[in-house]
Amino acid sequence: MHKNVLIWAVVLGTALFAGCSHKPKPTPASTAGSTIPTDQSQTSGADASGAYGAAVANGSGEGVAGPMAGQLKNRTIYFDFDSSEIRPDYNALITAHAHYLASNASIRVRIEGNTDERGSREYNIGLGERRAQALRRALLLQGVAESQITTVSYGEERPAVTGHTEDAWSRNRRDEIVYLN
Repeated sequence: MHKNVLIWAVVLGTALFAGCSHKPKPTPASTAGSTIPTDQSQTSGADASGAYGAAVANGSGEGVAGPMAGQLKNRTIYFDFDSSEIRPDYNALITAHAHYLASNASIRVRIEGNTDERGSREYNIGLGERRAQALRRALLLQGVAESQITTVSYGEERPAVTGHTEDAWSRNRRDEIVYLN
């Protein structure tokens, strides 16, 4: 039984992080031409041990050196309109956090799912939860223990940016990784 679960986890992980060759879903006309924030400092590379530990654990990100510095300091994953699908441009960021968490079993995180203001309160709470669970699954598939992750959905209640523009909305459609230790 456990062997089958492991096989499915590997298959799903491979499918999730292999990248898709299909084109992304088009967004509604109201979002056309908008820019969705991404972290341009994302790079792939080394492990997340040593000096990374104290800086990530205390939440400062200060003193982190090497190729993983930008990835561990960045703790926000942005989503497309009305979507809980993690975009491929966040794979390296998620891998960096997963590697760090898997290497440090005492570290705990809370994933906070957020939405923009459009939609009903109930719908946005559900969408925020789906976003948080999507990131949780991605971390679990890369070896993070279930006991290290909690999730919460704030829906539209905690906007990162106020305003009624596509730029504000795009910055509010996010998951935030909060280190608790």
